[in-house]
Amino acid sequence: MAQQRALPQSKETLLQSYNKRLKDDVKSIMDNFAEIIKTTKIEDETQVSRATQGEQDNYEMHVRAANIVRAGESLMKLVSDLKQFLILNDFPSVNEAIDQRNQQLRALQEECDRKLITLRDEVSIDLYELEEEYYSSRTPSARCMEEVTAHGPALDREGHKLTPISGPREPHGQAEAPERSNLTTKEEKR
Repeated sequence: MAQQRALPQSKETLLQSYNKRLKDDVKSIMDNFAEIIKTTKIEDETQVSRATQGEQDNYEMHVRAANIVRAGESLMKLVSDLKQFLILNDFPSVNEAIDQRNQQLRALQEECDRKLITLRDEVSIDLYELEEEYYSSRTPSARCMEEVTAHGPALDREGHKLTPISGPREPHGQAEAPERSNLTTKEEKR
């Protein structure tokens, strides 16, 4: 009763109409079935002939059977309407199903996160071991060059960029001077 009072007026009216349809259809089935049973009783004295009475009873049974079928179909439609009403208006069970699915998905997410963290840790350990092996197998000069390129350009005490060269080292700034002098001499020749 408290649940029906909590329903809006339109829903309560709809539920009352469902209840009325149910009672009417069940009453129709019961009345028609009782009348079919009554027509099976043979009366001794009638004003019409026995053949005519038989045809009338047969016709009445067909009509009443059709009424029973119609009431049964109406009940099946009522069941369908009730299911639809329940699906559309049963928010607590819908919310419960949604919450249950959320819990399943959260559990799956946590499991995936745990597996990813485990995988990350294993890959990190393997990568560390591979780096250790790689760097321990490299020559010292190659490691030095690799450190220079990894940490940016090397600078001398004055802050000038040091460049690795394969030949004898020249003081900084003298290697560029001959090129400039060559350029100026070429321009002077023109």
